[in-house]
Amino acid sequence: MPESMPVLGFIQKAKSEAVVLDAPGQGSLSYAGLLKLVETTALTLNQNGIQRNDRVALVLPNGAEMAATFIAISCTATAAPLNPAYQKAEFDFYLSDLETSVLVVEEDSDSAALESARELNIPVMLLKKEGSLTAGEFELVPLEQFQQDETVVAPEFAGKDDIALVLHTSGTTSRPKIVPLTQTNICASAENIRTALNLTSADRCLNVMPLFHIHGLIAAVLASISAGASIFCTPGFNALKFFAWLEEAQPSWYSAVPTMHQAILARAGKNKEIVGKSALRFIRSSSASLPPQVMSELEETFQAPVIEAYAMTEAAHQMTSNPLPPGIRKPGSVGTAAGPKVAIMDETGNLLGKGCIGEVVIQGENVTPGYDNNPSANRENFVNGWFRTGDQGIMDEDGYLTITGRLKEIINRGGEKISPREVDEILLGHPSVSQAVTFAVPHDKLGEEVAAAVVLHDGEITSESDVRAYAANYLAGFKVPKKIVILDDIPKGATGKTQRIALAGKLGLA
Repeated sequence: MPESMPVLGFIQKAKSEAVVLDAPGQGSLSYAGLLKLVETTALTLNQNGIQRNDRVALVLPNGAEMAATFIAISCTATAAPLNPAYQKAEFDFYLSDLETSVLVVEEDSDSAALESARELNIPVMLLKKEGSLTAGEFELVPLEQFQQDETVVAPEFAGKDDIALVLHTSGTTSRPKIVPLTQTNICASAENIRTALNLTSADRCLNVMPLFHIHGLIAAVLASISAGASIFCTPGFNALKFFAWLEEAQPSWYSAVPTMHQAILARAGKNKEIVGKSALRFIRSSSASLPPQVMSELEETFQAPVIEAYAMTEAAHQMTSNPLPPGIRKPGSVGTAAGPKVAIMDETGNLLGKGCIGEVVIQGENVTPGYDNNPSANRENFVNGWFRTGDQGIMDEDGYLTITGRLKEIINRGGEKISPREVDEILLGHPSVSQAVTFAVPHDKLGEEVAAAVVLHDGEITSESDVRAYAANYLAGFKVPKKIVILDDIPKGATGKTQRIALAGKLGLA
């Protein structure tokens, strides 16, 4: 792989006739076609003054074009994907905060990002398909703000230390922080995932993850490209369409967050024929803790091993992973270090031994060099060469990591510390409960009290008191939720993850 152009090197080393991108109802794009897109996109950007490390905001719907655009942009500039569902005020913040050089939207887009770009004097490029039915194929066409430089005749590609991707943290408890990821960061992470999953050119990923999030961008797209494999790009997760896509794509794997897996399981019984014909080599779960009950049901339904991984944006996604068979998978554990070094640290910066609970810390080639323009966050999060994840965990004698909670999500009930995940797993054992999220609610004397939101299986009826009584059989009294809300659906963030910290406010309990 050419050292000076890491992402481009992934494409160059793949077989030119192999398929890289597919989408529902569209033709296939080959690696040769993707390479051509990368070269023409780089030349268009360079001719319009966009160079290495310039930030290109992508406001595009999920699908093959978004995947191809991310790859093409990251080979020559810095890709900055944004959630297309944002409202104008959100675009005002993100486009300004990123110091955006150019905005890319679809032709005929009515996104609020266009108005924000006009007000912020950010030039716009349109992504055009020109009638092509080939998945991922596009052309970038600048608007009148650009003055094209015809003297630029050869594209310039990014080097290994250039920033390939910038994303914001979720910002549930503070202002979102900008996470810059270098070419080396994202390529190291893609290689780590490829190795952990033993991906080859014969593999095919069904991507249901949003492509403005690190999970889909790196685990589904870039890890596949690093193996010369193919990706079937859906327009976004849809439990009603998942099984049709499974039948059409015939993937060897897919990766999703736990709430998506639960939605898939809820409809699996109505799609037994498609499930029976599927040939999944494995199923991957990441971005949130997977309840052991869900893992077991997935494996029984699809007759494929479920590989749970632990990941975060600052690590360019993957940090640990359970191994594929014949390796040992431990339900409830996120596996062993899968790329970076992983350790447990106490509050004063000392590393702890096996069996000790503390903060999970990491270091490695995939870890961000630091938050953008945020020295206080960097001082807080980088200690003695280690990055502090903010997660509490424990490592067993075999090196398997178990996440016991998010430090900021740990419920402090009058000095008693409660891990929400522990309570989740007990509630999921109730025969009527299909989903459960435990969270803190304010309390005038204790500071915080335990609450939970649950969703019932179709056709099931139960009461709050019944669920509480069930939990009391398995939990100490102070851990039993004092308030249980039974919902049709638990509110989720843009990436499909539940957000414990914000849940009390969303449910009117704060």
